[in-house]
Amino acid sequence: MDTSINKPADSRARFAWRAGYLLAAIGIFMADQASKAWAVKTLRFGDERVVIPGFFQFIYTENPGIAFGQLQEGGSFGRWFFVVLAVLAALAVLYYFMRTSRNDDRILGACALLLAGISGNLTDRVRLGYVVDFIVVHAGQYHWPTFNLADASITAGALLLAYDLVFSRRSTHINANKSNLNPRSSA
Repeated sequence: MDTSINKPADSRARFAWRAGYLLAAIGIFMADQASKAWAVKTLRFGDERVVIPGFFQFIYTENPGIAFGQLQEGGSFGRWFFVVLAVLAALAVLYYFMRTSRNDDRILGACALLLAGISGNLTDRVRLGYVVDFIVVHAGQYHWPTFNLADASITAGALLLAYDLVFSRRSTHINANKSNLNPRSSA
């Protein structure tokens, strides 16, 4: 059977599938930006909202550093260094997203989540010089570092990629071992 006839249709389907994930990423980006605008308007001047006492609340913070508030003393150099780093990360994820031959929903979804999160925090950093964080989760005295929807999106995307890396390699090894076992050679 000649598969060259199906290549344009396969290419269109592949593009359409990826376009859907990119639209989802844009939706997550917009939700992130809208939630940060809400936080700035509502929480910026010291107001805080307790959603679940002792567990979940909204408190406005400005994070000029990177994940978990690290490297906050970078000043203008740090700001633009993180901008360049985020642009490079977004380009690398986009390249992987577009070039991978896999049509795995987990990989495409992970890349979309990463793109949405990176873009959301990058937008803040370029516009404001810092990232707006406002979600606080804590249990008793333990407080998870304050974060936003973009951070949650990046975390979920990274976890999906890590899961795929671990379990796709495991299933590849299992399948390779099964194919190496030839029932005829044991007879």
